Amino acid sequence: MENEAPKKGGIFRAYLNFNVLYKILIGLVIGAVAGIILAANGVTALPAWISMFGTIFTRLLKMIIIPMIVGSLVVGASSVSPANVGKVGIRVIIIYLVTSAIGVIIGLIMANIFQPHAELAAVTEMAADAAGKTADVSVWKTISDIVPTSVLSSLVNETVLQVIFFALIFGLCLSYMKVSDDERIRTISTTMYNVFDCLTEIMMKVVRGIMQYAPIGVAVLICEVFAKNGAKVAGALLTVTIACFLGYAIHIVLVYGGLLKIFRIKIGPFFKEARIPFITAFVTRSSNGTLPTTMEAAENLGVDKEVYAFSLPLGATINMDGTAIYQGVCAFFLVMSCFGRGLTFGEMAMVVLLATLASIGTAGVPGAGAIMLAMVMQGINLPIAEGTVLAGAYAMILGIDAILDMGRTALNVVGDLTCTCCIAKSTKFLKDDSVLLQ
Repeated sequence: MENEAPKKGGIFRAYLNFNVLYKILIGLVIGAVAGIILAANGVTALPAWISMFGTIFTRLLKMIIIPMIVGSLVVGASSVSPANVGKVGIRVIIIYLVTSAIGVIIGLIMANIFQPHAELAAVTEMAADAAGKTADVSVWKTISDIVPTSVLSSLVNETVLQVIFFALIFGLCLSYMKVSDDERIRTISTTMYNVFDCLTEIMMKVVRGIMQYAPIGVAVLICEVFAKNGAKVAGALLTVTIACFLGYAIHIVLVYGGLLKIFRIKIGPFFKEARIPFITAFVTRSSNGTLPTTMEAAENLGVDKEVYAFSLPLGATINMDGTAIYQGVCAFFLVMSCFGRGLTFGEMAMVVLLATLASIGTAGVPGAGAIMLAMVMQGINLPIAEGTVLAGAYAMILGIDAILDMGRTALNVVGDLTCTCCIAKSTKFLKDDSVLLQ
């Protein structure tokens, strides 16, 4: 009897230690197989007590969106030291945000070309109602509505873009207060920073807990999708994967290759050195985890430490080009699958804006892009709500997220290194013996 407790603990510990994205992928397979079997036997709906597990998962995702945005963006914006935001810092931030915006546009272009979608049967009437609300999103109204009239109202109503705007302004002001000459201001601002830093860490703990539950929620949601629609939806996921990876490749060739050409940096030596962080990021799916390798590559390329010590950690936080492409493709997939239409021009503009701004606070850890996708969908008034066809479509994306995450993280890391080298060249922070100099 004494040996039974360790066995139970061992099984639970083994489950927790097993890679969460692989667990989600297994949940996808189990749910799909179960759904196909149910569909073959004429069963199109799960019992309420089983469906409940999928509902809990979607509610957990909605629960974390606003606190994640507030905590991560305030910390991200206030972590940029005003002393470093000079000729190097401003250029680094601008080039990171511009390339991320281009990434979303490439993702949307790929989505419009491939038009990945699954012809999902509606689970409830809520999806159709939501589709009507977003059909006429105006770009100009979106821009004017960025500024909230009431911060508390924005938080309560979960108006994502307004929350992002306020969090960025708050964080930037906090960054200047942290280096104030007034000791009292420095003290209270550091305290405030620690509060939001603590909030961010708490939410990351919550996210990790939710992701441990995710395989169960995904299995149930996927089972419902396949039971109602059959095996035909599997081809749509393959199309999503092809669209994303083709977008990654185009971004590397056109955007990064173009930047290296513009700044007259030798492409061959750059990619020869970049291959190690690229492979590391592809395997680990973590920009932060790859950071030591990326820094070593920057050093080998002759970049001054003063530049890469600032730009690479910053890039691991705010430069998410691969994630941006993923947002464009997957947002299109969700809307097309659920409502039978593509994104309107207003929605596409909002996806670009939301994905670019939200990338500032996205953690460089495995699976962060999936949480960011939920934020983007919330921002275009299509929340991942329980009992909707949208929740099932989101679960399909989450099921293949491990595969998509490999490519997008590798792209993110190469983007960090590319932008760092370009800024170093333009600000004369490349060493004289750098292999990048022509």
